[in-house]
Amino acid sequence: MNKVYVDVVAEFRKDGKLVPIFFTWEDGRKYNIDRILKIERCASRKAGGVGMMYTCMIQGQESHLFYEVDKWFMERK
Repeated sequence: MNKVYVDVVAEFRKDGKLVPIFFTWEDGRKYNIDRILKIERCASRKAGGVGMMYTCMIQGQESHLFYEVDKWFMERK
């Protein structure tokens, strides 16, 4: 399965934006989100599902984090 549901700590900002801070991968490792490059409504081509796609920098690598209705997921590499 290409869709990996992850635990995410996020904050709602006063302007209404939902901003993820860090996530926990399926093996229990936690990763800080260093920077958010872009937020857009998008479908995951690899894992399926539609939602808000956060293009993030995580440890120097660009990754996509999706918020789908009430769950967060990432695509397995």
